[in-house]
Order: sequence, then C-alpha cells, then structure tokens
Amino acid sequence: MEPLRADRRVIDAAEALARSLGDNDNHTVAAAVMDVDGRIYQAVNVYHFTGGPCAELVALGVAAAAGAKQLLTIAAAGDRGRGLIPPCGRCRQVLLDHHPDILVAVPAEKGPAVRPVRKLLPDTYFYPDAQGRRIFRFNKRYHDAVISGEKTTTIRWDEPVEAGTATFVFEDHPEFAHVEGEIIAVGQTRLKDLDAEHARGLKAHYPSMPDDAELSRVSFRVLGVR
Repeated sequence: MEPLRADRRVIDAAEALARSLGDNDNHTVAAAVMDVDGRIYQAVNVYHFTGGPCAELVALGVAAAAGAKQLLTIAAAGDRGRGLIPPCGRCRQVLLDHHPDILVAVPAEKGPAVRPVRKLLPDTYFYPDAQGRRIFRFNKRYHDAVISGEKTTTIRWDEPVEAGTATFVFEDHPEFAHVEGEIIAVGQTRLKDLDAEHARGLKAHYPSMPDDAELSRVSFRVLGVR
C-alpha cells in the first residue's frame, strides 16, 4: 500500500540518516521507527563478523530505551545512495514477534510502499511468549464515531483480526490519536452479501479484493481514552 503522510516521515528520517553515514564500513544501514505518539527513533547497524545487529533491531532498542511500547512503522535505508531497503529475514521475524501489526517500508516499482509485517513473512512461526501488543487501525475520519461509541463494527478483508485488547490507532491523525480498546468478536460475511454502497466503499479501500471475497465483521468497543 502507498505510504501515508506519517509513514513518509519515517522513510525520510531513515534515508536522511543513511546519507550522513559516510564511508564507515561498520555502519552502513540506517533505520527509523515511529511509535503511536508520532515520535521517531533512529539508529544504525553495527557490523561485526560475529553477527552485529541490523539497524532495525538497534532502532527497536533505542525506542524501548526511550519508553516507546507500541510501534507503527519502520524503515531502513542503505548508505552510499542505496536508498530504502527491505529488512532481512531475522529482522522480519523479530518485528512480527514483538510488534505484530507494524508496517514495514519497502522499495516497490512505483516508489516506497508499506506492508504489514505479516505479509513479509507468510506462514511463519510465531513466538507466543513475545507478548507483542496488538494494534487495530482506523481511518482518521472515524475518530469521533469510534471514541463516542457510535461506531462499534467494521468490515475488514485480508487482515488477521483476533478477539482481545488492542490499541486503536487513527491513521494520519494530526495529533496521532489512539485509544485503548477491545475486539469483542470476529465473525464472517461475504462481499456479495453487503449492500451495494458498502461494497463499493470496500472495493475502493481494497482495490485488489475479489468479487467473491470472504470478509471479517469485527465488533469492538473503546475501553479508555488517553
């Protein structure tokens, strides 16, 4: 998917740091990661023949040291003009386990794109003891309706959703609004069973969704505003 304005801040930060690295072969990749409050944390890799950490993992540590608990988007860029680069397999696994709903910036044919980390590591082992807290995203236009309790259901396609607590994040909200919430139930429905207006809206949001798509009907509630 195309990066939102907030995602582009992360990409820009990673690329700017990468351009400043010079010719030090011990530090050749820069990473930036953004938390749910919109704060961005930066780091570089530490190359060593014993397996020094990648920039993405160092960035996770920097964010944790600063008190960040939930991360939204991460990007890495290479030095010497290499630009945006995708994470290695180890980084993908760590991101999935610790931040299962993080978006990862990757290079694509038409420029930068962001992908849910699960899409970068399909059919993978999931470490159950990592205790990565879930994030559930909404378009910012639904902020007031969700917070007030007017909106309590949503339809999703090709998004793994499980019942339980989560942080509800309103994408590209100017104040990075988020709220504690709970996914109460996840049921199944089909695109062809929706009314025409609702189906058109979903097709616009999910352009690659097939006409025979199976959908998730998600019921949720807000637990507390912060």
